[in-house]
Amino acid sequence: MSSPLQDDAKAHIAEEIRRLRREQSLSLQDLSARSGVSRSMISKVERAEAVPSAAVLSRLAEALGVTFSRLVAATSEREMIVIPASRQPVLRDEASGFLRRCISPVLPGRGIDWVLNTLPPGAATGEFTAHRPGVSEYIFVLKGRLRAVIGSQTAVLEMGDSLYFEADAAHSFTNTGTEPCEYFLVIDPSRLR
Repeated sequence: MSSPLQDDAKAHIAEEIRRLRREQSLSLQDLSARSGVSRSMISKVERAEAVPSAAVLSRLAEALGVTFSRLVAATSEREMIVIPASRQPVLRDEASGFLRRCISPVLPGRGIDWVLNTLPPGAATGEFTAHRPGVSEYIFVLKGRLRAVIGSQTAVLEMGDSLYFEADAAHSFTNTGTEPCEYFLVIDPSRLR
């Protein structure tokens, strides 16, 4: 059974992807070709019949030219924004147990995506598609152990370690430890503006 927060997030994601796709005059097939996500999966997501994995949402966000957070959180224009924990969108990949909590506000045309990720022991995020050149990512490991694969490079991070990378290569993350791995992820598209 899904929680009301997850149902609200699923409905928002469905509406936002459909709206952005139509704004860009993209058919389901066009978005599928751009993102590498099947037409049937996009259709299910747009009808709020499926909760996409974080990797699928990342591909769709990249194909639509928006941030991950833009797909999962309502847009806000205020300069001071408090987002109570109960209103922060949380996406859960049922297959892996990967949790992604969006903790930054969505600010059109500016801002970063700041996300708190939690991976169960042995779980992996799946492969995230490469971003456009100019998008950077930062990671800080709060607890646990994380293996990061960025293109052909691999790094293993322990609690307190940080990582910066140009995110224009495919990337994935795996918890290689015996406890849940929590890490902050910041996606910075500011060089694109």
